[in-house]
Amino acid sequence: MARNLAPKCKQCRREGEKLFLKGVKCFSDKCAIERRNYPPGQHGQKKGRLSDYGVQLREKQKVRRIYGVLEKQFRRIYKAADRSRGITGDNLLQALECRLDNIAYLMGFGSSRAEARQIVRHNCILVNGKSINIPAYLVKNGDVVEVSTKAKNQLRIKASLDAANNRNFPSWIDMNIKEMKGVFKNRPDRADLSSTINESLVVELYSK
Repeated sequence: MARNLAPKCKQCRREGEKLFLKGVKCFSDKCAIERRNYPPGQHGQKKGRLSDYGVQLREKQKVRRIYGVLEKQFRRIYKAADRSRGITGDNLLQALECRLDNIAYLMGFGSSRAEARQIVRHNCILVNGKSINIPAYLVKNGDVVEVSTKAKNQLRIKASLDAANNRNFPSWIDMNIKEMKGVFKNRPDRADLSSTINESLVVELYSK
């Protein structure tokens, strides 16, 4: 299985903003963006002007890194979004938000999307009572996502839930902290998602 093994903090620095790839560390003063907010490498502090293509490419890379999706998989998700009814950019972000690894992260079962993906892979997550170990599984409206009985005593899951509870949960998720269970009520509207993402640049890039 292919994985992106690049250092997480360098990925954030390359995009110039927090992508929240390191869990709790991203909310502390140890975050790399707080200390060195410039691209990594020998020439990172030299400012250069990006072309239109460069701006589009950087935005696409940022979205990929936020959701932890590799290029081939991301392109497949984009093509499906382009074929669907509605606005392609909105469809793309909604499809990424509905991935099981992302839902597990939003519900607080992992401190980062990478950890949530690992928890899904290790058969720790149930969807409507059935074990699903596919991170790319698309959660549907009304689906119940919960931690399996065998995994409820894992300290990392408990710690992640406590941290997520302090930050509040998205409005499209109904959580029961005690039972480690949540309901995915509906797909989020574009207005509910990150305002730092400009999905139209991704659409422009792939439309060429």
